[in-house]
Amino acid sequence: MTYKTILVHADLSPHAASRYALACQVAIGHEAHLVGAAFTGLTQETYRNAAFAYGGVLTPSDVELVTSHSKQALDAFVARADAAGVAYERRLSDDDSETGLVLQARYADLLVLSQSDPELSGPDILYKLPEHLALHGGRPVLLVPYAGRYEHIDQHALVAWDGSRAATRAITDGLPLLRRSKRVTLAVFNAQTQFGTHGENPGADIALFLARHGVNVELTQQHAPGGLDIGNALLSLAADIGADLLVMGAYGHQRWREIVLGGVTRRVLQSMTLPVLMAH
Repeated sequence: MTYKTILVHADLSPHAASRYALACQVAIGHEAHLVGAAFTGLTQETYRNAAFAYGGVLTPSDVELVTSHSKQALDAFVARADAAGVAYERRLSDDDSETGLVLQARYADLLVLSQSDPELSGPDILYKLPEHLALHGGRPVLLVPYAGRYEHIDQHALVAWDGSRAATRAITDGLPLLRRSKRVTLAVFNAQTQFGTHGENPGADIALFLARHGVNVELTQQHAPGGLDIGNALLSLAADIGADLLVMGAYGHQRWREIVLGGVTRRVLQSMTLPVLMAH
């Protein structure tokens, strides 16, 4: 497996540049086609006005303004892709971002998004784009932290393994990145509490699976003390070993317009300090 089509969200966020940069880096490494997609949300707004008889009808100047913003975002994406020398295309849709990215993800191998910035997206209880795509997109999502710069994700990857379906999906979807990483650490936390999940040597079976795929993997069994949740322990381990990529499953309930995240997923999404590949 390799990535041949990479979908990246294009908007006017101050964090868009680092998102485009990482998407270009992955596209170059995999000789992939990059798709920049921007969304006006006009379709949703039109339906909302019709359904609820809102007094304010969209004017031509409203349409021109939001369309102009999306085109500006795509111009910035194109400039970055041109500079990187990658094959790309730009797409402009009147869908909202959530609906449009879910639809377009069906025809991509990987999505690239930014972590939600609380200063831009509001309190953590509010509905967020990364969570939605991780659980509903059906494709792996590579999330770029809103703070910091990330020049590479191919030196030392950390993989979180708990024997679950989501973790299995993440490892499988992350293989193209893991094979290119110089080192991969496979971490199993609190294996003694997961009765019937692991074999005699927790993590050994999946480590062998990775090794047979050409991944330079080493296994570590970790214990998260009672006062430290596994999400924080995972990020702490990533910092300790100098990881530049975290691969993990996304846990939650998939219901349309409803997201209930697992504790580890929520903690990592809130506090990530390195790029994270998630799959559900």
